[in-house]
Amino acid sequence: MLAVHLVSFFFSKLQEDPTKKVDRFLHAMRLHDDQLSDISARFLDEMKKGLSKESHAAAAVKMLPTHVRSTPDGSEKGQFLALDLGGSKFKVLQVKVREGVGLKKGGVEMEEKVYPIAKELQDGRGTELLDHVSESLKDFLQEKNISLEKKHPLAFTFSFPCEQRSLDQGFLLGWCKKYKARGLQGKDVVQVLREAIDRTGGMDIEVLAMVNDTVATMMTCGFDDKYCDVGLIIGTGTNACYMEQMRHVDLVEGDEGRMCVNVEWGAFGDDGALNDFITEFDRDVDAASTNPGKQIFEKMVSGMYLGELVRLVVLKMAKRGLLFDGHVSDALRTKGKITTAHVAAMEEYRNGLQNAKDILMQLDLTPSPDDCIAVKHVSTIVSFRSSNLVAAGLAAILTRIKQNRNVRALRITVGVDGTVYKTHPQYPKRLHKVVRQLLPEFQVRFVLSDSGSSKGAALVAAVAQRLASQKRKVNETLSLFKLSPEQLQLVKDRMRAGLEAGLKCKGPSTIKMLPSYVCHRPDGKEYGKYLALDLGGTNFRALLVRFKRQRTRLYHKIYPIPLEIMQGTGEELFDHLVQCVCDFLDYMGMKNVRLTAGFTFSFPCEQTAIDTGTLVSWTKDFKATGCEGHDVVNMLREAIKRRNEFDLDIVALVNDTVGTMMSCAYEDPKCEIGLIAGTGTNLCYMEEVKNIEKIEQKRGTTKTEKGTLEGEEDQQQGGMEAEKTERDDDTTKMCINTEWGGLGDDGSLHDIITPYDIEVDQHSVNPGKQRFEKLTSGMYLGEVVRQVLLDLTRRGLLFRGHVTETLKTPGIFETKYLSQIESDNLALLQVRCILQKLGFNSNCDDCIIVKKVCGAVSRRAAQLCGAGMAAVVDKIRENRRLDHLSITVGVDGALYKLHPHFSLVLQETTRVMASQCEVTFLPSEEGSGKGAALIAAVARHKQEM
Repeated sequence: MLAVHLVSFFFSKLQEDPTKKVDRFLHAMRLHDDQLSDISARFLDEMKKGLSKESHAAAAVKMLPTHVRSTPDGSEKGQFLALDLGGSKFKVLQVKVREGVGLKKGGVEMEEKVYPIAKELQDGRGTELLDHVSESLKDFLQEKNISLEKKHPLAFTFSFPCEQRSLDQGFLLGWCKKYKARGLQGKDVVQVLREAIDRTGGMDIEVLAMVNDTVATMMTCGFDDKYCDVGLIIGTGTNACYMEQMRHVDLVEGDEGRMCVNVEWGAFGDDGALNDFITEFDRDVDAASTNPGKQIFEKMVSGMYLGELVRLVVLKMAKRGLLFDGHVSDALRTKGKITTAHVAAMEEYRNGLQNAKDILMQLDLTPSPDDCIAVKHVSTIVSFRSSNLVAAGLAAILTRIKQNRNVRALRITVGVDGTVYKTHPQYPKRLHKVVRQLLPEFQVRFVLSDSGSSKGAALVAAVAQRLASQKRKVNETLSLFKLSPEQLQLVKDRMRAGLEAGLKCKGPSTIKMLPSYVCHRPDGKEYGKYLALDLGGTNFRALLVRFKRQRTRLYHKIYPIPLEIMQGTGEELFDHLVQCVCDFLDYMGMKNVRLTAGFTFSFPCEQTAIDTGTLVSWTKDFKATGCEGHDVVNMLREAIKRRNEFDLDIVALVNDTVGTMMSCAYEDPKCEIGLIAGTGTNLCYMEEVKNIEKIEQKRGTTKTEKGTLEGEEDQQQGGMEAEKTERDDDTTKMCINTEWGGLGDDGSLHDIITPYDIEVDQHSVNPGKQRFEKLTSGMYLGEVVRQVLLDLTRRGLLFRGHVTETLKTPGIFETKYLSQIESDNLALLQVRCILQKLGFNSNCDDCIIVKKVCGAVSRRAAQLCGAGMAAVVDKIRENRRLDHLSITVGVDGALYKLHPHFSLVLQETTRVMASQCEVTFLPSEEGSGKGAALIAAVARHKQEM
């Protein structure tokens, strides 16, 4: 009896406050922030599983790629048909994106008709279902007087889980929302639709895209809001999608750009991840469903199940005597008698209690005022839990996007559709509030889809059509930079012809083939201290190099050269260089020591000896007057005299290419070629002296103004002297500075030069000169890219057609940006940051195009250098009458060393085009400065012999 009294007392107390009784009964449904954060973290882990190829098959949250790669940008236009199949009815629409207007508000017009889907079609054969869809489509065309002969692009909204292998291909994974049509699961629904259209006949339909309703919602809201990267459905079913970085979507090849991922979050919990949050009422709903154990999250939050959850709670409370004095009606026992619409009605602020009373009376119940309050509160708790769970899932998605973007704060818009969100009076506010509680640092805006998923599907088709057209036009532009094997062979042949012509005494040649008078490479016996001076670009470098027992110690300082010095007078330039040398000698404490020096001078010079050189012409933006036609070594000596603070013995004038070869030859005796691929480009190699008609040749020895080329040949003795001299003469070599950058100055490269190259050349300091260099070197590649970007933008294919002053600024796009943008490890978000720093307002699609442009320009440059290299190594092989040549190339230059792909393309092109040569590329560690010191050391050693 005591127990009975206690129970009676307990219930009487609860009846004093109906909401407390419900709170106690449904305490498991009331989720606090820590629990929601835990659920959000679990969901984030499930997303990662679904994205990974290794764990995707076992993942409950499937994270399905949609192949939708872009949101609207405002330039889409055209007329499209749309089908929207996702519930008990489906719609056929004509969507017009008005030409000449674009995607502005009001720029889209729609006509639609709703067709019912009978239950026997939902449960029947899949082919019959899609035959009905096709026949309805034809009826719509006829009713709206839309031409049946004209080809119509069509987008298909299909709101069921599908594995999409392309935008117009989707394999049904399983039905939901009471659909059970046979024979479609595992099939390509788009193909089945096409076959149905063929059976119906009389229509010319091109199915461009298949879209989930969630994706279509995101696209619809993206129509007006460029920040909309998330779609959310909270209606009869529930789902979400968002724009994911391609590098994380393992199921699709490629890592550039973004792709919309259909999360299919309704299955969250199917693997037990939500077991500790599932109530007995959830288990009852699941057990009575058509798919037990599946779509657990959806059954906790979506409109199909919220009413049933409320009914089960109310039923159990009534059975326990907590409602209606323990009376239970047959209607209350009947599944589906309380709907989600009833739940929304009972939660209305003003009329909720009256609505609750009316609904309960329709269930043959006689509710008291407290019963109405309690049932209304049950509805509140059930729907509040739904919005909380949706907020937790959404928080995980937004966190994922923030992590992808690597930003501290995120501004983003969520496009929303669905009857629960639209019709429930409190749901949106609750959802927004909880999302902001979970993510206080995020700026999240929710936009209601104004035209449903149908408009979005048409926009997907419009975007796909725009991207296809854009891709075609961009590819046509970049095809100008694509070199065929035949074109590369022609470049190789023309380079070879230029090399041969340049070696001759007479006749014009664009490739200068300048003798360097460097005839000896290091032998490891070099010793002592040598000064190296290196002028090759915007910086001047002074170096002190010590050689001892095949070991090297190097000290250096770098001095910038102001533009006014580069383009002033020659006297000012060389005085500036001497001032820098003076500072360096002070720094090293060697101002009073007379050092032997080598001078690296990276401009074309005619040399008559190793320590003299007449400047042929300036390159690389140098324009100092009074230098061309003068001996630069003599100008340096005169500047030293004017300074009168130190003295140098300048024994060698060295091109940077020659210095690079010598530096690498110190490490590898097989190094007989030097290559510079940096701000400028050039190549040198060891040529047979007998082939160099430019220098005077005599039988036995080859002499210069400074003495013999091969001092040891003067030591020939005995009666074999003539024979040995003749043999040695045949093998004597000299390093030739090719100055190959001039190839094409005679028009021989006209068939591969693009209009963009012509623009760059015409606006350079030396129009018509150094044409090969302007196709291959770091000084010009960035400018070539800028010209392409400018043209694509003017044609509306890039940066939404907005030509900024920055984009029109010559030199703004430096070649270093090519190296950064083409890095394999660089995400497009980082590419976008680079472009934003340059003043380019870009989106993800723009970044992809810019990266493609950079790749096309740099690949062509590397291939051209490879073709030129093939000409040189084949010439050396043929000089030596070898079937196979093994040789090393010493390389320097930022383009070769820093660009992520240049060196590989260069090496591969050389390998293919010079198949009888084994070419090893050895990057120079110390560059041409060390090489100049080595040449000075070798020259001093020979003088002393």
